[in-house]
Amino acid sequence: MGRVPDDVRDTGVVAVARGPADAPLLASRLSPVPPPEPLVLRPRLLRTLDEGTAAPVTLVRAPAGWGKTTLLASWFRAAGEAGTRQGRVGEGPVTAAAEGPRDDGPAGAAPGDFGAAAGAPGEPDGPQVAWVSVEAGDDGDRLWSYLAAALRAVVDPTGVGAGPPVPGRPPRPDQLEVLAAALAARDRPVLLIVDDLHRITDPEALTGLEFLLRHAEQRLRLVVGARAGMPLAVHRLRLAGELTEVGPDELAFSGDEVADLLTAHGVALPAAGVRRLRERTGGWPAALRFAALALRGQPDPARWAEQFGGDQPDVAGYLREEVLAGLDPDARDVLRRSAVAEAVCAGLADALTGRADAEQTLAGLAGAGGLLHRDDSRPPWYRCHPLLADLLHAELARLPADELRDLHLRAAGWYADNGRPAEGLRHALAGGDHDRATALFVARWPELVPYDRETPAARPPAPPSPEAVARDPELGLACAAERAGAGDSTAAAGHLHAAVEAARTLPAPHRDRFRRLATALELTLARLAGDPEAVRAAASRLLATRGNASAPADLGDAAPVPAGAGGVAPMPADARDIAPVPADSWDVAPMPADPRGVAAEDVDVRAVAGTALGLADLADGDLAAAGLAFVRSLSAAREAGRPRTELVCASRAALLHAVWGELRAAEALARDALAMPPCHGWSCREDCAHAYLALALVALHRDQSDEARANLALAAPVTDAPVVGVVAALCRAYLLRDAGDLPEGHRVLAEARERLPDRPRAGELTYWLLAVEADVRGARGDLGAARDLLAERVPDGADPLLAVALARVELQAGDPRAAGYALPDWESPEAAGWPLPVRLEAAVLDAVLARRAGDDRRAGRVLERALDLAGPEGFRRVFTRAEPGVRDLLAAHLDTGTAHWPMVSDLVRGVDAPAERAPAERGAATLDEPLTERELTILRYLQSILSNVEIAAELSLSVNTIKTHVRNIYRKLDATRRREAVRRARDLHLI
Repeated sequence: MGRVPDDVRDTGVVAVARGPADAPLLASRLSPVPPPEPLVLRPRLLRTLDEGTAAPVTLVRAPAGWGKTTLLASWFRAAGEAGTRQGRVGEGPVTAAAEGPRDDGPAGAAPGDFGAAAGAPGEPDGPQVAWVSVEAGDDGDRLWSYLAAALRAVVDPTGVGAGPPVPGRPPRPDQLEVLAAALAARDRPVLLIVDDLHRITDPEALTGLEFLLRHAEQRLRLVVGARAGMPLAVHRLRLAGELTEVGPDELAFSGDEVADLLTAHGVALPAAGVRRLRERTGGWPAALRFAALALRGQPDPARWAEQFGGDQPDVAGYLREEVLAGLDPDARDVLRRSAVAEAVCAGLADALTGRADAEQTLAGLAGAGGLLHRDDSRPPWYRCHPLLADLLHAELARLPADELRDLHLRAAGWYADNGRPAEGLRHALAGGDHDRATALFVARWPELVPYDRETPAARPPAPPSPEAVARDPELGLACAAERAGAGDSTAAAGHLHAAVEAARTLPAPHRDRFRRLATALELTLARLAGDPEAVRAAASRLLATRGNASAPADLGDAAPVPAGAGGVAPMPADARDIAPVPADSWDVAPMPADPRGVAAEDVDVRAVAGTALGLADLADGDLAAAGLAFVRSLSAAREAGRPRTELVCASRAALLHAVWGELRAAEALARDALAMPPCHGWSCREDCAHAYLALALVALHRDQSDEARANLALAAPVTDAPVVGVVAALCRAYLLRDAGDLPEGHRVLAEARERLPDRPRAGELTYWLLAVEADVRGARGDLGAARDLLAERVPDGADPLLAVALARVELQAGDPRAAGYALPDWESPEAAGWPLPVRLEAAVLDAVLARRAGDDRRAGRVLERALDLAGPEGFRRVFTRAEPGVRDLLAAHLDTGTAHWPMVSDLVRGVDAPAERAPAERGAATLDEPLTERELTILRYLQSILSNVEIAAELSLSVNTIKTHVRNIYRKLDATRRREAVRRARDLHLI
């Protein structure tokens, strides 16, 4: 590890041999300050920095308080310790002192590869580390003085001039070339850590450093800690693949690290409190340390953690002084005004600020990292860190009432014009524009139905006066819809009751519409209460309002939401009868005319009621009924032009299509749903999660494990739901089984089964869980338990999924006769209604059993039929993860001829071979002379019926070239004919 000279430690300064006016240098800037105590070690970040040294530059960039300096200082010390003792620190090349002499590196290692070799134990052969802290006001001359002192301390620690010359001021080009050449010739690389580099504002100040990085042949590595506005050429480095970046997402404390920090501070907090603190702080280290210090003296730490926010004095002060104070006034104004919304895009920010350049400001704040988070939609949406949002909301509350009202009305107008009526309604009510709120509710009520369990955190708008509701009862319905959207069932029911009471004076022409809207709200409250029967009853009443424009209007058949359900009190009986009054005594404000007509209103009713019924069926586990309801409601929502309702139906329908094995339809619907505007800006997260879960199942069936895992992670918002969470658990269990983690797969299934006992309509899911559990038990070798799990549930006429699972277990147990007896008839007319994955599994098992019985002709016919079913949807897993005999069955099918030759050839290569080593390794170990990549490609074509001329055309090669490769293949495989070569290659698992 590099060190400053002895006189620095004695005096605190070192005289500059060649520098501007021989100014002294502070030793405190050439080594990191001690980190705050207690210090929580974070090995995952040390490993990240270790691995980052594979690139010339590592950038740790985040706003104040994210622990950049603490992390770099810890790593600096770990690197020094690793150079003086044996063993690994952080399991990485720097902290483990893993860089040996360059000549000892493995063949092919790049120059300067920090992980190329490990030196002898105890030898100080790691990279030499230097530190420079940048301070405000440093110019190019001052920065280079410290860079020179740091480099000189590691390349010439004795001070006798043995190292390369390091100029003490910004060097000339010729001096830079000499220094770069000297660094490139070193056995040990130099690792230079520069903290707070954002304080350098002149790009020219870094010209010399960038020259050394380019020309020192990777013997100089740079690690930078900075906030925003750094002059380093980040974009060029990123484009060239020469940059490793560590930002707020990586620096944020995980749940375990939060618990470690609290423990280090002597604070005992329940797990729920730790999770809450992690959510409120977003893992921001400074806020967590403030919280840990404050929690020491709290009599009720759990309650205090629940209330922790950006309005805490220490946090608010830190945010103002370290985060907001460094922003220019325009950026701070954009932040403050945008805080009236939970998330903003450029268009909304422009509307709120009256500017036309908000996109550039938002992008700059997001680029700084930590201040704003950006999603992946187009156009992008941005939102503040939770604690910063708290502070900005407090600043908004201090604005003059007229200015705050204007912001709400600007937001309401933008939301209403851009397909987000729920947010528009909330801001219209908050801004006191009751006429706009009522008109928005009447025209867009289907889009105001809440479907996500996540509710907005904004404060409720002030309710209108009773006189305003009396003049316009639909205003009361609008308030009820807004509160229902916020998840406040009690307040929503109160507004609904008040509106019904006020509607007694409505004249007949307006009562039908009021009845429809009030019934729709009752349906919403029943859904929020979680009462499926009440949902079905309310949906039936809503459907009964279609086309009743001339019928007598009466709310007497509108049954109340059950008392005690979600805190909703029943509607008073006398409030359900609205007595007509003479038109000339009607003293209410004029209501907007129905903008779309009776037919359009009927389509809306079908879409909303059908969606509610589908959600109720899905919650009960009745997948077939739910699928039918969603498909019908999706059509109605599209006809009505209601994107929010369309998103709900499309995402659920996509998931159910995936469950049934209709992969193409599932993928198309899911991707369409994710591209819809309501999915942008962190809204509708549960709807998007259903679409991601559908894509996870599609990828699972296509044997794309990595993609399935990625999409399953994005489906996290619904993995704890009772029914949909079971589907997610099944997907995860399949992935765990394929990865060989059978105990964890079994545990996941056991947890999932506990969610279904009280859902008698969830038989299909229950059978699916049993079948997968039996498969996992069989894979673990517990065939008796797997058979017992299924046998008693597979009487005559049993569910085909269980029957297929039992046949597989019997086959694994070595009893093909019992397997054949258990296997259901997958070619019967009734089988056409089975889920396609079940039918395919049955077909593959049938083909395997036929081959074992010696009936190769029937095995080929059955396999071809299975390929006919699987090909259009892209199924692979049913073949690649099937019984051991399937690979040989597929290989033989290539010889006998198939209409699916490319697919079968690909499947043969994809099926896991039973031997321990990979196919390529086995083949290479058996052949005296391995096949080249080109020969392997041509070998795969030799399986087909294509002639040499046709193979040449396929590969854009000459026929003579193909013939030459074929001769080489025959020679290496010791074969004389094409069929013999193919058979020999299959025996070696080369194809």
